[in-house]
Amino acid sequence: MTRLLRDTLEEWASEARVPHDLADRALRRRAWLPIGATVLAAGLAVAVAVFAIGLQGENTTVRPATGVSVPVRPTATSTELQADPDNAPPKKLVAAGNVAVSAYWTTKVEKLPDKWERYRRTWSLYDPRTGGYEQTSWAWADVAPGLQLAAVVEGDLIGKRVGILDMNTRQVLDWIDLEHAVGSVVWSPDGTKVLATAYSEFPDRRQAMGKDSFQVFPSPRIGYYVIDVATGEADYHALGPMSMDGSPGNSNARQDLGWSLDGSLLWQPSNTRPDKVFIDFDGKQVEAPAGDQYVYYTGRSKVSPNGKLVLGRDGLPTKITDQSGAVVGKQKVLQLLAWADDDNVVALGCAGECGNEFDNGLVLVSVDGSRMTQLTANRDRNNGEWSWVLTPRN
Repeated sequence: MTRLLRDTLEEWASEARVPHDLADRALRRRAWLPIGATVLAAGLAVAVAVFAIGLQGENTTVRPATGVSVPVRPTATSTELQADPDNAPPKKLVAAGNVAVSAYWTTKVEKLPDKWERYRRTWSLYDPRTGGYEQTSWAWADVAPGLQLAAVVEGDLIGKRVGILDMNTRQVLDWIDLEHAVGSVVWSPDGTKVLATAYSEFPDRRQAMGKDSFQVFPSPRIGYYVIDVATGEADYHALGPMSMDGSPGNSNARQDLGWSLDGSLLWQPSNTRPDKVFIDFDGKQVEAPAGDQYVYYTGRSKVSPNGKLVLGRDGLPTKITDQSGAVVGKQKVLQLLAWADDDNVVALGCAGECGNEFDNGLVLVSVDGSRMTQLTANRDRNNGEWSWVLTPRN
């Protein structure tokens, strides 16, 4: 796939969870699906000012009013294969090995005055009571490992209130009120903390300047919160956007932060190389963890659970190698997304002979590529997009 496709597919996802998949990248940022690649030439003047420290605010800690105690790490033990090959988005739980589609969102474009438009997400969360998915009104959502808790942002597009939701009862166990509005939340790998990226205004919007060209504006990111779920404490740290023309840099408006694989560091997404810039909890840039451990533009590990195999880059076909770099298998899929177990990978497959990369769906593929199971129906870009959240089941 071309860099332009990867960029177009990243702007409106993102993933940063900056993020996460081919279709999402075509909306969000590369798309996670980056729209920034299709905008005006570099010489075009930027119209929105850089955000000052005064707007970002000083680093603070917000303490909860309720002191509600929340379970730290719920446990799920099932690794049963569950698919919904007739529907996209799925109507019932999709899961394989230790990976589940815990949530998904659909996106629609809203036209605004003066040639502005914005991308609105509608979120659906897995509902253990029915085995399917329930549409919600949250501005953003993420599900904790174990599929028992969710973090949700209350608001229209961004919001100053984060809730910890019991997935089984659909009751909010605790509300964390924040000084700054946040536009995304993501759970730490151990399910004890929530990382929320703060913005001064809704980032997923753009202004048309002509046919297929759009004005480039600096990201409105101003900082982030690290929320301790058990205590409800929210530590705020000011962090402006990455440079639009730096190396590494990021010209996308949405610049959501993510967690390192062990939860000891954070990262911010770049649309140059490297694709992640690591920081400590105080926002200081640090060296990246040793080795290239991550699936491209995501927070997921590309190393198999047993540490022996490594997922390759996007492409048709994709490749899986051993730690020496020797190819052990090729797969007729567009992207390798997440390890289900040591022998199988959740991937983005394509319909028929892969004549249209946008006509795609989730599949489970074996390392050698000989076995493939359809997990969802293939989606047709003409019938609307949906983007999934992949979460460990335990």
